[in-house]
Amino acid sequence: MRIGELALRTGVSERSLRYYEQQGLLAAERTAGGHREYPEAAVDRVIRIQELFAAGLRSKTIARLLPCLRDTDGGPSEIATPKLVDDLVAERDRIDRMIIELTSSREVLDEVIDAASRRTGS
Repeated sequence: MRIGELALRTGVSERSLRYYEQQGLLAAERTAGGHREYPEAAVDRVIRIQELFAAGLRSKTIARLLPCLRDTDGGPSEIATPKLVDDLVAERDRIDRMIIELTSSREVLDEVIDAASRRTGS
């Protein structure tokens, strides 16, 4: 399939798909005319990439992780390593720290909103 169809089927912009290719996250064959051609499996791959970005992983980490995942179900492949597991645990811990920091920031903001609301009579 061409890049436009992949973008349509995944809801990801063509620009993002080109970026994924530059980062080694997605591969395309080239036609004689130079157009990108993606296999059907690229749909699952792009969806997986989007999920990993949404989880807060960086493209460099995703590039190391993708070869160790099966696209169809996201489960680990036989080449997943203990180092990869350690790296993923570290990523999860980083996300947990971010959640704590964001929750704290929200609590401070709530206090300021509450105080400002009382002061202005809102």
